[in-house]
Amino acid sequence: MRFKIPFTFSDIEILKRKSKGFIKLTKPKESQLDNFLKATGIKIDKRQYLAVCYRSFLLNLLIFSVMLTSLLGLFKANYFYIYGLGSAFLVSGLILFNQINYPRIFALTKERNIEKNLISVLQDMIVQLNSGIPMFKIIISISEAGYGQVSEEFKKIANEINSGVSQIEALEKHGKFNTSKYFKRILWQISNGMRSGTDMSMIIQDSIKNLSEEQGIQIQGYGSKLNPLIMFYMLMAVILPSLGITFLIIIASILNISTTLTQLIFFAIFGFVVFMQIMFLGLIKSRRPSLI
Repeated sequence: MRFKIPFTFSDIEILKRKSKGFIKLTKPKESQLDNFLKATGIKIDKRQYLAVCYRSFLLNLLIFSVMLTSLLGLFKANYFYIYGLGSAFLVSGLILFNQINYPRIFALTKERNIEKNLISVLQDMIVQLNSGIPMFKIIISISEAGYGQVSEEFKKIANEINSGVSQIEALEKHGKFNTSKYFKRILWQISNGMRSGTDMSMIIQDSIKNLSEEQGIQIQGYGSKLNPLIMFYMLMAVILPSLGITFLIIIASILNISTTLTQLIFFAIFGFVVFMQIMFLGLIKSRRPSLI
């Protein structure tokens, strides 16, 4: 995964240089944003990132103000400059909110992509360890094996080792800055095992066992969360629209409602059902356990 600030078109380094004047608007106090930015793998701290976001907000506000006020002015809307400036501020604020929260979303997405392949990676490692392959060769093999984000993380570890860093230090470093608690735990267990000279196959087997147990717990929790979601879906996307259409037909025939208004209400109900379908699919996806 490659990190890119939403609604920007320049490289990170270029954005950092252009936003130096906005750094004084940020606070040096540490927050969770620092950890999320470290997990992205880019060389930018919280103050620099917020400076980029504030500069982007100012530019967006200027651009949208000109565009929206000009558009409303062409249609000769009343108080077009007030509505144009207000709409521009609202749109720019939403973009700013999205940009500030994007490192968190990126880190969580990266975490889920890592955890869904962890058990497969550990099973691959145990096979190679039992075959007598050294740990460094296993790290290289995993980085080239196509395990998604896990392979990318192992590729970074392999590059660190090739640059002269010891295997233990490279594993501990990437375990420290990774947001996935399971991946972090595995890297620490491997590095501690290498430092103490413990049999690595036993450590990997214990990790597989723990992750399998955690996977079972997550599946049970996922099943318990699905039950109220399904009830909510049945109520909002099936029962209420069906009853609404029935009552609409009855009321339209009694009150002699115009055909146009009736069609508009039907289209509104259809749009509501489609919206509920999309929202329900999003809820199911967001609740899915990370280890499956």
